[in-house]
Amino acid sequence: MKIELGEQTIEFHVEYGSRKKISIQINSTGLITVKVPNGTSDEVVMNAVKQHGQAILKQMDAIEKTREAPKIKEYEDQGKFLHLGKYYMLHELIETTDLTEEELKRDLKKFYFLSCKKVIAERIKIYQKQLKVKPKTIEIVESRTKWGTCSSDKELTFNYRLAMAPIDVIDYVVIHELCHLTHMNHDRSFWRRVGSIMPNYKEKEEFLGRYGQAMTL
Repeated sequence: MKIELGEQTIEFHVEYGSRKKISIQINSTGLITVKVPNGTSDEVVMNAVKQHGQAILKQMDAIEKTREAPKIKEYEDQGKFLHLGKYYMLHELIETTDLTEEELKRDLKKFYFLSCKKVIAERIKIYQKQLKVKPKTIEIVESRTKWGTCSSDKELTFNYRLAMAPIDVIDYVVIHELCHLTHMNHDRSFWRRVGSIMPNYKEKEEFLGRYGQAMTL
C-alpha cells in the first residue's frame, strides 16, 4: 500500500495479526511494516500512516543519508568489488584498459544491472514453478532503500545491487516478492508461504540488514 504526502510517497506493507493496537516499524533497509489487528480496514490503516507521516519521512530521510555517506571505492585494477557474495578485483569484472574513473563507474554499474537481470531471471524460473505463480513483468532498477517490490498488477522490481549478494540471499528476495503475488500483505499466510520454500529466511533478512550498506557503488 502507499499514501501521498505532498510531493512524497510512503510505501508500506501491512501485516495483520492478533493484536490490539497498530504499530509502525521501519527496519534498517527502509522497509516500512504496519502491524494491525485482524479485520482492520484499509481506511484505518491509511489514516494511521498519515497521522505519523512526517515522523516516517524523517526516519526514511535519515536512512537515506546513512546510505549516502561517503564510501571510498578504488576504481582501478586492484580495486575490489562484491559480486554474488565474493570480492573480485575490478579488472576481473569489467574491461579497465584506458578508461577514466567515470567510465569505469558507468561500465561497472552496467555490469551489475546485466548480471542481476540474468540471475534474477534464472531464480524466478525456478521458484515460480514451486510457488505456482507468474509475474506480469520483471524489471531491474536502482533503489536506495528497497531490494524488491511487487505491485498489485503483479509487476516485480529488483534492485541491481542484489548482484553483489550471495545467491541464497538473492533467492530470499525472489521468493519474498513471488509470494506477494498471492499474499500482498505480510500476514501469517505470507510468511508461512515464504517459510515453506526457505525455512531459514530470517537469516537472509538479517544479512541484508547487516551487510546491505556494503553492497553499493
